[in-house]
Amino acid sequence: VINMATAQEIPPIEVFSNSAYDAENQNWSISQSANKFIYVANNNGLLEYNGARWQLYPSPNNTIIRSVNVIDNQIYTGCYMEFGYWEHDEYGHLTYTSLSKSIQDDLIEDEQFWNIIALDDWILFQSLNRIYSFNKIDKSFRIIDSKTRLTKMIKVENAIYFQKLNDGIYKIENGTGQLVNNSNILKENTVVNIFDHNNLFLIQTQKKGFFVLNNNELTPWNTPAKEYLSTISVYYSLKLSDNRLALGTISNGIVFLKENGEIDYTINKSKGISNNTVLSIFEDIDRNIWLGLDNGINCINTNSPFKFFDDAKGTLGTIYTSAIHDNILYLGTNQGLFYKPYDSIQDFKFIEGTKGQVWCLVIHEGTLFCGHDDGTFQVRNGKATLIANTPGTWTIKPIRNLLVQGNYNGLNVLEKQNDTWQFKHKVKGFDISSKYFDFLNDTELFVNHEYKGVYKLKLNDDLTEVVKVSNDKTIQKGLNSSLVKYENDILYAYKDGVFKYDKFDNRFKRDSILSLLYDKESYISGKLILDKKHNRLWGISENNLSYVSQGQLSNTKKISSISLPHKIAKMMIGYENILSIQDEKYLVGTSVGYIIIDLDKVHDKVFDVYINSIKNYDLNSEKKSINLSKAEEFGNAFNNIEFTFSVPAYYKLNKPEYTYQLEGLYDQWSEWSDEASVLFKNLPHGNYTFNVNARVGGMTSKSISSYSFIIKKPWYITNVMLLFYTIGLILLSVVIHNVYKAYYKKQKKELVLKNKRDLELKQLENEQQLMQLNNEKLKQDIENKNRELAISTMSLIKKNEFLNSIKDELKKANEAEDTQLKPVIKIIDKNLNNTDDWKFFQEAFNNADKDFLKKVKSKHPNLTPNDLKLCAYLRLNLSSKEIAPLLNISPRSVEVKRYRLRKKMDLPHESSLTNYILEI
Repeated sequence: VINMATAQEIPPIEVFSNSAYDAENQNWSISQSANKFIYVANNNGLLEYNGARWQLYPSPNNTIIRSVNVIDNQIYTGCYMEFGYWEHDEYGHLTYTSLSKSIQDDLIEDEQFWNIIALDDWILFQSLNRIYSFNKIDKSFRIIDSKTRLTKMIKVENAIYFQKLNDGIYKIENGTGQLVNNSNILKENTVVNIFDHNNLFLIQTQKKGFFVLNNNELTPWNTPAKEYLSTISVYYSLKLSDNRLALGTISNGIVFLKENGEIDYTINKSKGISNNTVLSIFEDIDRNIWLGLDNGINCINTNSPFKFFDDAKGTLGTIYTSAIHDNILYLGTNQGLFYKPYDSIQDFKFIEGTKGQVWCLVIHEGTLFCGHDDGTFQVRNGKATLIANTPGTWTIKPIRNLLVQGNYNGLNVLEKQNDTWQFKHKVKGFDISSKYFDFLNDTELFVNHEYKGVYKLKLNDDLTEVVKVSNDKTIQKGLNSSLVKYENDILYAYKDGVFKYDKFDNRFKRDSILSLLYDKESYISGKLILDKKHNRLWGISENNLSYVSQGQLSNTKKISSISLPHKIAKMMIGYENILSIQDEKYLVGTSVGYIIIDLDKVHDKVFDVYINSIKNYDLNSEKKSINLSKAEEFGNAFNNIEFTFSVPAYYKLNKPEYTYQLEGLYDQWSEWSDEASVLFKNLPHGNYTFNVNARVGGMTSKSISSYSFIIKKPWYITNVMLLFYTIGLILLSVVIHNVYKAYYKKQKKELVLKNKRDLELKQLENEQQLMQLNNEKLKQDIENKNRELAISTMSLIKKNEFLNSIKDELKKANEAEDTQLKPVIKIIDKNLNNTDDWKFFQEAFNNADKDFLKKVKSKHPNLTPNDLKLCAYLRLNLSSKEIAPLLNISPRSVEVKRYRLRKKMDLPHESSLTNYILEI
């Protein structure tokens, strides 16, 4: 027989080492505030734990804090030569107020304060020599002295008791100690605690156990644990809210006694606590048990719905199946079949002959069957008999008066003969491993193979042969899938959900209610486990155990979930097993032992989330604590804000998770995280509200913790500066307007001047064009005049030539005939020398060549009128021959006149007279 260590189930234990809380090893006292924060008296000072982080506050005189008790909103502590209380300031920090300083002169040398108790308006501080009573109303003190050592001060109901070593038990009445009992036992033994327990006045000693004080008579308390208690040394004890007693020992860990004094269970270092010396015990609001140890702090979740059996040595192995039969608990593991009396702390024992893999434990008609790698065993009275040696019995199902088992090689049938079950035959025609199967009716069944899919088999009437095999194509094969019969329905489960077989359509259809047992994101196994006792169907997901049950007020199925992360449960994926063991208790097999779940203790957790501290800073300074009680305005440079928050929920298996939002910047809630702080950097100016919420074990806090604050605008966009900017902008606008006005006025003026110049230029151009036109006209007129002058001159010439011709002829006639022609000749001469012709010519000449004659006259004033006539004719570029008739002289005479004219004009010989006149 293989024996194990004591087979006891213990609740979850959260272990805090000194490195976790960053203080010394020893912890002397523990208390809790109304907001569920934990306070611990440590060698280094006062520890505060808010569920997320530890904070150490050094003692006021840097000595060991021996006692702590939270009374109202004040945390009272006692240490070496000092006692007083701590309070939270507006920043969330603890500040200390000394009470002992007012009586410093009355303290005894080297006095330490080991215990603090509140009673009405009094706070009592106990050292080893005295009890100091402080009145909270009038701030006065009363002192109770003792000549011998004071071991413990104890509050029972509404009275205070204390022990004087070697003297007896005293009770405080009217501010003084009154002797209660001084029997030798109480004189010679250290009293650890006093209880009013089930109408018994129990006095607990350190090494002698419990005694009952009745009518001043002291007798031992006869309990099942009496002998065991006399073998241990108890340093600290506590009566729990459920009337159990918790005993903290010097070297044996913590012992829990049932209400009747029987040992419930013991937890020592080998079972999960970090040290066997328990210096203090405290039960918090949620009924967690806190241990102040000689090395560390532990929290035992005694009210947890979970208890763990830890197969620390690996003797059992991984548990694949379990059963309770005849009040015996059987565990089938990969190392064989083990058993022990149910609900006892006895050792598990190994059943000989079952070494190896156990696949299933099935109870049918009062008989326990064990499906094993070697075949099928029948188990009776701690012994196993092999009744079928077909290897690998996955599971066993009853049908008619037979048992059908699924094996590695397919299906096999057992029958009962002479009150003994034995192998009958293998079902022919199907050789596929049948891990999961169930009957649709007497001859039809489904078999699931996770790598090949679901088969529907039709057997003959005597179940000896498969007559028809079909592979169901309506569903997909799936890893870790399963098949089970629930409420006469065949269910198939894999990652896409739970599918129910529809007998009318001959196909599997997804069941929307049952598929809520898990989802694709949290899927790890499709294993469905049927609890026939409570008609519950269990499913497993990554973070929860879920079960389907019938609604109390309707036929609607109800899905309930229990938060149990798979990484903590450590179940074998695909081989999960859950067994109903008692009332609402279930056993869950794991790879390191098993878990007991009590559904009666599964309830909604009520908790609050707190913002513990707020700090902000700029890039060049240290973090500054912020007042938690009022909204603040931060300078624009101090726009880095850090929040720390927590949920004072102390569950090892369900760690708090947080989500937050920052209204004004991030309106969306963050993803859930176990981080209990967040830092926002470089926030822009504006109004903000920080909100944080939490969840524990899938339950979300109904309250949200919030803090509002403002990041001020930078100085350059404050209202004053904006007003300044507005005024400056207006002034600038006015200046710019005036500048632009002047500029455009100048531009306008310049444009007017330019236009005026352009206009003048245009006018000048027009005038020049007009002048040019006039000049051209004048030139044309001159040419016309010249032509007229030339014509008139030629006419004169012709006329004079004609008259000269007539004159010559008349002269000839006159001479020949001597006629009376002289008058005629005179008339002709008169016409030849007609001054009127000259005047006409002169006028025409002046029109053609304005002021020419004046210019010549002005340059040569000595010229005669005849000279001027000659000049005019030369101006017309007439030859001497053409000029002669005009002057009524001969051409020779014209030459003479020309010569004389040159003389008068003083022209050089080489100069041309005609050219000179033309150039004037």
